[in-house]
Formats: sequence, C-alpha cells, structure tokens
Amino acid sequence: MFTAKEISEINNLLKPENNIVIVTHYNPDGDAIGSSLGLKHYLKAKGLDATVITPNDFPKFLKWMPEAKKIVIGEYKRKLAGEAIYNADVIFCLDFNAPSRIGILGDWVSKSRAKKILIDHHQMPEKFDYIYSDTTVPATCQMVYHFIQENHDEKLVSKEAAECLYTGIMTDTGGFRFRSTSATTHRIVADLIEKGADPAIITSNTWDTNTLSRLHLLSLVLGRIELTKDGKVAILWLKRSELKEYGFDKGDTEGFVNYGLSLAGTKMAAFFMEDLYEDFVKISFRSKESVDTNQFARKYFNGGGHINASGGKYYKTIEETISDFKEHIEQEDF
Repeated sequence: MFTAKEISEINNLLKPENNIVIVTHYNPDGDAIGSSLGLKHYLKAKGLDATVITPNDFPKFLKWMPEAKKIVIGEYKRKLAGEAIYNADVIFCLDFNAPSRIGILGDWVSKSRAKKILIDHHQMPEKFDYIYSDTTVPATCQMVYHFIQENHDEKLVSKEAAECLYTGIMTDTGGFRFRSTSATTHRIVADLIEKGADPAIITSNTWDTNTLSRLHLLSLVLGRIELTKDGKVAILWLKRSELKEYGFDKGDTEGFVNYGLSLAGTKMAAFFMEDLYEDFVKISFRSKESVDTNQFARKYFNGGGHINASGGKYYKTIEETISDFKEHIEQEDF
C-alpha cells in the first residue's frame, strides 16, 4: 500500500483546480474499466472531476457500467486524449505496469509533467512517482478500494462506484474462483453489495450478453479442443478467416481459455488466436495451483502477467506457434 506520507502527498494533489486523468491498458478488460470508473466515481464524490482514457475500444458487455460511455477512447478521439494528458496535473495509471502497455497513450503519459500514480497488481512495475503494486491482490479494483479505505472514505463509495468495483473483482477472479481470491476480497465484495452493487444484475449485465457470433466461435473452438502433456494442458485456437466468417466483435472470445482449464485433470490451458488485422498470434494462458504462466509467457512468448493468468504475442503462423508451444511445454515440470 502507499505509505502514510505518500497518501498525504497524493491527497494534496487531489484538488478541484487540478486536472485529473485516469488511464488503463490496451484492450481493456473488466478490471481495467471497473477500476477506472470506480475511481472516477469516488473522486466525483470528493468533488473532483476526472477524465478516463483508454488506448482503444473495449467490449460491449462492459459498456453498461455507469459513465462508461463518457470514456475517451484514444484510437477514436486521439486529439482529445492527447490534450487531456498534456494538460493533466495528476495521472492515475491503473491495471498496467509499464507505459508500453497503454498503446498510443504510452509516449504521451511518459512525457507528461503530471504526477503519475500507479495502482496495479502485475509483476515488475516500472518507475512512477507513486507506486502501489501488490501481485497477491486478485484485482486492481480491490486495490482501488484499499486506497479508498486508507483515506477513510468508504462512506463516499456510491452505488455507481460499488457496481464498477464489484464488476472488476468478479471478472478478474473468474467469478471468485481463482486462488488469489482471499477472505479480504470477499469482505470487500460484501461491503460493495451493502453499498448497492447487485450481484445478480451485474452478473447478468456482464456475462449474459452472448452474441450469435460468440456462440458460433465457441462451438468451433470446443469442437476441436486438444490435450497434450498427458492430458495436463488444453489447447484451443481460432484463425483469422474464422473470425471474419462469423462476424467477430471485440470481446467475443473473452473467457474461451477457461473452458480448457475446466477439463478434469488439466493444469494449464492455452488459447491461440490470429490477430484480425496484423500478422501475429495472440495467446492467453490460464493455470491452476503453482503452474507459473507468467514466467512461461515471458520466457517463450513475449508476454507476461500473473502466475495463473498471462498473455503473449508470437510472430509466426498459428500452426508454428502451436507447434512451438507443444515443444516448450514438454520442457516444463508440472
């Protein structure tokens, strides 16, 4: 957590006359959007206005969250995003550990005169003015709530803030299934429910939003799921031509990798998908127990993340990528 001195210094920066910006990572997920909007609603309750900026668009199933439609999307509103960052006095950096993770915003944020405040749970954060980094916490939304607690401001958490923070915790814990989910996580979730977050409504708004294209792609993926390493590792994949055939939309493949991990006996799952526009393969890794996908992704696939949830990028064909993966995974001891 931030030290008492840092909390005091940060609060001295949070003044109505200062321009506050909140940025999060490329291809924002539930935790990225939830923590950004949750923090925005909290600051609003303190009488402060903040602009939330994402590098690119985010899935439709997250756009129900309060004020999600006010988010400035950098790829669509480049000038507005650049001006907001240029004029910022304070920039909250949420759910990423390095400027390279925020796409076109990275260079602007690095050059900004603003004080940069990192709240993140990924490994090996780079340099920021203030850093709250904890890899044991399952979601940045939980860390934002800890920040609010350190300020003794729980009473300022509105229904809107609670809904956003609950969403991020729910999605980044896989519905409270991942091993990093702690008793503290559940206590915070209970607080958020008491403050107005409705689990049934949030779950429905977030996960009961399947499109026909998503179900077609899921059917295709599940129909050819493959096991390797004596049944311990599941492999799922999609080609660019298949994405186009079924009318892929951003977010359609969210959670596909988890189906591989749901198979009895598996300890790791890998989902490979050709990028829709560029010549590389995007990879999602998930694991159980102590199988470290972060180190595996860093070592072989230009990626990283958490122990049990990581991603990567590989500049070969999908067939070559899967072949290399099979070769590498056999060298791993689990």
